[in-house]
Amino acid sequence: MLVETEPAIALVEDATQELLAWATEIDHSKDTIFEKARQLARKLGAHYRADGLVEIGFWTPSLMAQVMRKLEIYLEVLTPLDPIDPREREQIVRFRRDRLNLVQQGEFHWGVIAGMKPGRRGELGSFYWLRYLDPNDLLQAIRDPVPHSLPYGVFGPAELYDVDDLQRDRADLDYFARTGASHVPGATVPRIPRVRSPRNILQLHIGTASEGSSFEGLAQVYQQISDKLARGEALTPAEENYIGYDAVQFLPVEPTIEYRDEYSPESEFFSFVGDEGNGIVSIELTKPNTQDWGYDVPIVGSSATNPALLASLRPDETVDLIATLHNFSTGPIQVIYDVVYGHADNQSELLLSYHFLKGPNMYGQDLNHQLPMVRAIFLEMQRRKINTGADGIRVDGGQDFRFFNPLSGRVEYDDAYLKAMSHVVQEIGDHQRLLFTIYEDGRPWPQEGWEEISTYRELIQIEPESYQWGPLIFAHNTPTLRGFWERKWRRVCEVIYEEDHWITGCANHDTVRRGNQVATDAEINWNLGNSLPEVLRNAYDNPAVTLWVYGFSPGLPMDFINATMHAPWMFFRNTDERYGVKVVSEEVGFLDWQVTPEMFRKAGNFKRLKAQGFKHLDELREFGSILQDVMAEKDFNISEVVKAVRLCMEGDDACEVPRVRSLTRPGMLRFLAKLDLDRLKGFARQFMEDCYELCNVSHYTKKVAAERAHYNLQLRQFRHHNAWLQVNLSGTDRFNKISSGENTLFYGSRSDPQHEETRVAMVAHLGGEPCLVQLQEWLQLDVNEWDVAIASPGLDPKTLQADLSEFKLQDSQALLLVPRAAASATA
Repeated sequence: MLVETEPAIALVEDATQELLAWATEIDHSKDTIFEKARQLARKLGAHYRADGLVEIGFWTPSLMAQVMRKLEIYLEVLTPLDPIDPREREQIVRFRRDRLNLVQQGEFHWGVIAGMKPGRRGELGSFYWLRYLDPNDLLQAIRDPVPHSLPYGVFGPAELYDVDDLQRDRADLDYFARTGASHVPGATVPRIPRVRSPRNILQLHIGTASEGSSFEGLAQVYQQISDKLARGEALTPAEENYIGYDAVQFLPVEPTIEYRDEYSPESEFFSFVGDEGNGIVSIELTKPNTQDWGYDVPIVGSSATNPALLASLRPDETVDLIATLHNFSTGPIQVIYDVVYGHADNQSELLLSYHFLKGPNMYGQDLNHQLPMVRAIFLEMQRRKINTGADGIRVDGGQDFRFFNPLSGRVEYDDAYLKAMSHVVQEIGDHQRLLFTIYEDGRPWPQEGWEEISTYRELIQIEPESYQWGPLIFAHNTPTLRGFWERKWRRVCEVIYEEDHWITGCANHDTVRRGNQVATDAEINWNLGNSLPEVLRNAYDNPAVTLWVYGFSPGLPMDFINATMHAPWMFFRNTDERYGVKVVSEEVGFLDWQVTPEMFRKAGNFKRLKAQGFKHLDELREFGSILQDVMAEKDFNISEVVKAVRLCMEGDDACEVPRVRSLTRPGMLRFLAKLDLDRLKGFARQFMEDCYELCNVSHYTKKVAAERAHYNLQLRQFRHHNAWLQVNLSGTDRFNKISSGENTLFYGSRSDPQHEETRVAMVAHLGGEPCLVQLQEWLQLDVNEWDVAIASPGLDPKTLQADLSEFKLQDSQALLLVPRAAASATA
């Protein structure tokens, strides 16, 4: 086979000079430093043009010293010569490697390139990154922080992608024409509309929300449901759990950190394995298989989608799911991205210039939002991300956006940046929109007592159109405990009377994970179930709470698919060996609260740990408990943990963990007898991977209780028909509780402020012993003028309707009433 030795790519001088002149004009303008940075950031990365050329830009402040030393800095382009099957687990592919010098201009490297191949739906394109030899003659890479495609993870090069082609072919362009403002270059700029707020939200994790564990898999689920509804077919109970929502909110879908055997910048998914000469290299491609709940991000590449969530490794897959939701047969379903720009994992130190980082924090690294170019790049990351078609964003950890203000001498919150995030303009075709915005902000967290001090309102006051996570949906929500709702009465009243722009509800990724950490000997509300897993599932999918939230409470309700499916959930990550054992030691409560012996015994579940010798759930729980205690005692030094366990296994008198000697199961003893550092790290990874698989909701679809699923759907539909419920109570509206020390009941009545004849009344048993309800006395209602609209499972509406003056409710039961004239419409 004849191989060309001439370079396949070339710098186009005239076009490059035009690009440089554009950058120079911006630099010499009267704009502020930050305004200049915003404009320059739009050109960073790789942009495939209509004429087939590619504009390339890198911000390279860390290379200024290298330029002074006259060290060679070059663009490396890797173009596949063999077909790549993006669904193949492993493959070795020949690439053409080309190198050329970009033009350095101050802190930037620019160029316009001919010959690069763009990626599209059906094929992968050229990969690229900036390369140089450091003073120690070590080959280094500067990655594009704002790529459109990272098929082989954050440690590999980015892929050039034809984004214009992707946008032209998307199936929901009519949706954006209806909801956005059309902008024609040169014409008067219209007022950019903001996406309307939804009436309720379903939160889900792409990796566990469908059998396919991908955008593609979830698109198939929603397309199947949409088609069935269009044909008038009945849905299964599990399918009902996906509908009745105006919006879905994905847990973060940015590329996450990757597993590191050693703390190095080498990719585990994109590995050079051979050099044939003449610019031909062989690269081993491994399909990314990272498993993470989404919040462990290195920031680099946050403009792209996590390739581990893309079955096809194509950005089109993200757009396809969004289009499926926008074109849903019963009406559009909005998409909300959960974005993480308040912190970065420590792996970011291997991937980004130090200019992006301010120093260590409890998550890894603080981000340097105050440096104008960094600030601009982060906002550009967000812009490219939302241009995939999202309708809203949820900003994670607003309390983390802090900086030292030398003018005031204090550490302050960067509210200006948080506000700017809500004003990033989405552009799809000729249509522009501002997105619906949710902030999670628990300031002054992590200050002691923050749960009681936080107002959860600071950002709503700054950005009145936005929403904020309310006080009842934060991570300290533990409804498995006896008397929880009684203790939260002050916060409940705030939701009812003080703020209607709060996200409300009970279950989400944080609260359910927090449920795993409740001590098993705490004051558990055993009315919720006969086992810890049953208690947890009925606490976070509680009929009384759901009726109160959807049928009466102000705010914007949100549910979590794992909670409504009664599927397990935890903080999982198989993405590092540095902290893997520590994370597992903090998550072992998952085994008590979410895993039953039947689930553990089922073939296919926990297959990795069973292969290690853990044949029974009780022994895995016991080892997890021991690991948790010893890790805390040894200050999370895993070498010392291994030493302590080995001493006990060897019968040494210096044994500090006598519980180890009480273990008798042969498989577990064999595992502990061979315990060393690698074996313990391996256990941590296998634990996470087994638990990740267990959390997939597809395993539980046939077990969804039809009555509970239909009841929840009824309440969502009721909320849609009564959108006025979102506003706070006022005037003659009433809300109160019955609190006898033995039980807690919420009850109330309220009217539509615009149509006083539209009313609802509600009573919900939130915990404790059964209680006799007397609504006529409590609310001064003529019960003969009211009908049962919705009753929780276990209650007979006909029996209740026969005598609403007095009836008994048990823990978790609830009733929603409407005036008799409205009952037929509600039904």
